[in-house]
Amino acid sequence: MFDRSFLDSLRQALERWNSTSLPKALASLPERRAAFITTSSEPINRLYTPLDIADLDYERDLGLPGEFPFTRGIHPTLHRSKLWTMRMFAGFGTAEETNARFKYLLDQGQTGLSIAFDLATLMGYDTDQPEALGEFGKCGVAVSSLKDMEILLDGIPLDRVSTSMTINSPAAIIWAMYIVAAEKQGVRPEQLRGTIQNDILKEFIAQKEFIFPPEPSMRLVVDTMEYGSRHVPQWNTISISGYHIREAGSTAAQELAFTLADGMEYVRWGIARGLDVDEFAPRLSFFFNAHNDFFEEIAKYRAARRIWAREMKETFKARNPRSWLLRFHTQTAGVSLTAQQPENNVVRVTIQALAAVLGGTQSLHTNSLDEALALPSELAVTIALRTQQIIAEESGVANTVDPLGGSFFVEAQTNRMEQLAYEYFRRIENLGGVIPAIEKGFFQSEIADAAYRYQREIDEGVRKIVGVNAYVEDKPLTIPILEMDPQGYERQVARLAEVRRTRDAGRVGQSLDRLRLACQGTENVMPYLLDCVRAYATLGEMVGVMKEVFGTYHEPNWI
Repeated sequence: MFDRSFLDSLRQALERWNSTSLPKALASLPERRAAFITTSSEPINRLYTPLDIADLDYERDLGLPGEFPFTRGIHPTLHRSKLWTMRMFAGFGTAEETNARFKYLLDQGQTGLSIAFDLATLMGYDTDQPEALGEFGKCGVAVSSLKDMEILLDGIPLDRVSTSMTINSPAAIIWAMYIVAAEKQGVRPEQLRGTIQNDILKEFIAQKEFIFPPEPSMRLVVDTMEYGSRHVPQWNTISISGYHIREAGSTAAQELAFTLADGMEYVRWGIARGLDVDEFAPRLSFFFNAHNDFFEEIAKYRAARRIWAREMKETFKARNPRSWLLRFHTQTAGVSLTAQQPENNVVRVTIQALAAVLGGTQSLHTNSLDEALALPSELAVTIALRTQQIIAEESGVANTVDPLGGSFFVEAQTNRMEQLAYEYFRRIENLGGVIPAIEKGFFQSEIADAAYRYQREIDEGVRKIVGVNAYVEDKPLTIPILEMDPQGYERQVARLAEVRRTRDAGRVGQSLDRLRLACQGTENVMPYLLDCVRAYATLGEMVGVMKEVFGTYHEPNWI
């Protein structure tokens, strides 16, 4: 991109600057610290110039927005034509309480739903099972049967609202409940738009909400990919998630590399099923974290698009340009929120959200200021939504596409991210692939080491966290905390008992038997799950059948 004679001249000018102007400045005003690092502990140079991106080829490495390799964005006009979907993650207590929160957020200008489920639901238990005791509604909404899903979505126009659901091991079941609830509203599957997270690999790597062993778990994911591509064509059947990898303590480069490695593994499994890559790849989506280091995060998103486009086109031979697109949702970093001085979290979230927007996100959730303490209050979630709206309508950052493209610093950071990702790809390949690397504890130990290093930097004062180890105050909290319906658990259990009492027991038993046979064979399980849901079989009953056939997974101890 730069003439060699210009680079030689610049190199001489930089040498002069380093020996004259810089020493004089440092003598009178020393730098604040000996070394500057990113959130991921990567060193940052004092100055970036064309010399740092001397080998950059504009057409090969950048291109134009909406064109391969999509470094500058997947759409030619990006947010000038359509703002990102403002999708606030919501769910707590009963289906009734969460439904009311959904309607409130939509009234306040939210443009898509994002459902959080409680831990019992995430692990495939009904609310009244002994294993679920004490977990009702604490980190999301409880959904034990189709009846809960019907109430959760009551009055929500599912043919017009896009819905994201953060669910993994039981994703196929919860998706089946959503599809049937839509049927009951008169909405056909081909009209539905949304995403199930359904990323089981990152569960084994980071979040640990797995149920079945890796192979049958991957089979279920591919079943949803296959079924969705043929019957629910506007639905993203996987949201390949780096978010939880980052929340577990990874670096930005690890989040990037491990997420894309997982994505490529899903592609391999889809192809092994006999699917054409262009049949399912356009509906793969991604989910990234937005952490504190503004430029590092922007570089991560830009590198992700470039790597994915290249790998889909060159390695997997996808012919449809839509298969090359890395479309992603972003959530601001929950792990960065502090219980100390929680009002400061509004500032953190704003910076993180700006990085996501400038990085070209298609969808965004902004965390609430109180989430280090409790599920978000109505006041806190409104401020979080208003943060996105102010960025969209007042800041001007959505007026042009990739405004930081061409920055020496940003392009150098993007190249560095790509380099680190490919180094990890090679290490994963040398271990035999993603699943063998999981079984050997590779991802887990890499993340643990990064998390330990980050915490040590905080403890030693190398890294400052305002309100935690810098500018500390000792004042009582004054923010309101969400209070849930104290009778919610009793009402949920009573509703579940009523479902079991009034349903057709014979139909339930027959549908579960057919599901068992499908799991034992090789058929796609989605039609059988839909039949179970229509009969009002519960989540725990369907997962119980799958456990009988697939077994459960117990993580090895690598220490």
